[in-house]
Amino acid sequence: MPASLVTGGAGFIGSHVADHLIGAGHTVVVLDDLTGGFRENVHPAATLVEGSILDVALVDRLFTEHRFDYVFHLAAYAAEGLSHFIKRFNYANNLIGSVNLINAAVNSGTVRCFVFTSSIAVYGRSQLPMHEGLTPEPEDPYGIAKYAVERELGSSCATFGLPFIVFRPHNVYGERQNIGDRYRNVVGIFMNQAMRGEPMTVFGDGLQSRAFTHIDDVAPIIARSVEVPAALGEVFNIGADEPCTVIDLARLVAREMGVEPNILLLPPRREVVHAHASHEKLRRVFHDPGFTGSATVQLGEGIRRMAAWAKRHGSRESSRFSAIEIRKNLPPSWGV
Repeated sequence: MPASLVTGGAGFIGSHVADHLIGAGHTVVVLDDLTGGFRENVHPAATLVEGSILDVALVDRLFTEHRFDYVFHLAAYAAEGLSHFIKRFNYANNLIGSVNLINAAVNSGTVRCFVFTSSIAVYGRSQLPMHEGLTPEPEDPYGIAKYAVERELGSSCATFGLPFIVFRPHNVYGERQNIGDRYRNVVGIFMNQAMRGEPMTVFGDGLQSRAFTHIDDVAPIIARSVEVPAALGEVFNIGADEPCTVIDLARLVAREMGVEPNILLLPPRREVVHAHASHEKLRRVFHDPGFTGSATVQLGEGIRRMAAWAKRHGSRESSRFSAIEIRKNLPPSWGV
């Protein structure tokens, strides 16, 4: 029975990946500091360790005690826009924490594959659709940190023989998402605002576009990727093909939440305007019926599922990030 570590496994994507690993017979240890995840997300068969990937002693102890076969590293603070204003926090959590895990994986001598969830934020304003052959040019600290970890994994593989797989998911939404986070996950933000009777806040004109991806089209592939030898050492975009504007998304969410679309346009923020990716490489490598490589949960159906879940669980208090490092040009709605 393989032993797997899932960092961020009390969070949204991580908890779904852990579920699939347990279903495949893995013994799973979840490491999460619970700042963005919830205990109720963790599968009862998993061992939850409350702690941070910045705690080197804890990380090293877990690798020594459990002798992990696989690492699924999904812990991150994934707020691209906010990362400009929390640079130190961003690089500590998204880069240094990742290095702690890579060091432990190399030193353990037992890890057969290190699976890392990066982001299409690494591409920046590249040509569309974004594909793995492009040279990444990230424009925000979050994307810079993610790309640095990708390069470190390549270096660790060449130097120490650490096998790895990198996924670049984008705009993933679905059940268990933290809808109380005002800085990331726009689908959850809109649903929370709808339930609280607040306007749906949109930066700029709302014509910026993303390809929104339901969790059921992401988590199973990440979990089973270690079974596919051709995936080792490779980088894959993963997500939906068809983009949708943010303003159209707000209207769709309002409809499924049963409210009138009350949309408040805010001043534009610094962000990539259009982002969607090619998934041809994923389809080519994960070619069996379990790996379709394209969205099987269409946007309308996915929003309907998540809306039903959100209504059952109710709204969450939307807390402000309390450790802003740079206030210059901070969007007023993000102020503390």
